[in-house]
Amino acid sequence: MSFTIDAKLVTDTIRLGSFPLCDLLLMNDSRFPWVILVPKIPDLQDFHEIPTEFRDVLFQEIEATSNAIQKLWSVDKMNVAALGNQVSQLHIHVIGRRRTDDAWPSPVWGHGTPHPYTTADRPNVVQSLAEELKLRD
Repeated sequence: MSFTIDAKLVTDTIRLGSFPLCDLLLMNDSRFPWVILVPKIPDLQDFHEIPTEFRDVLFQEIEATSNAIQKLWSVDKMNVAALGNQVSQLHIHVIGRRRTDDAWPSPVWGHGTPHPYTTADRPNVVQSLAEELKLRD
């Protein structure tokens, strides 16, 4: 079976590029620095299903994403989560949080109305993240 990204993730995000294991997506909500990693392994739903040989790579990619968000946005706290209640395909949220953000200290999910990146800001954010993460197309 071939790998495809769930339609809801595609609709809600902007593609950044690829790591060796994961495709990276930027959540199209400028209120939060929020990247989603989607392992390019078909039919994964939960962490415990990740093949052993890919677990270290996944952790390294989560770490690199967290470091990039911290460097580019100087956040107060990193949130890393894989919920899967709305999208069953395994995807990992890496979200930079500030004590002054719209949702603090609550979770970002379902809080307020998303603010999509403007056409002026979007290319700069995508390019900065892609360069910091050294992503492939």
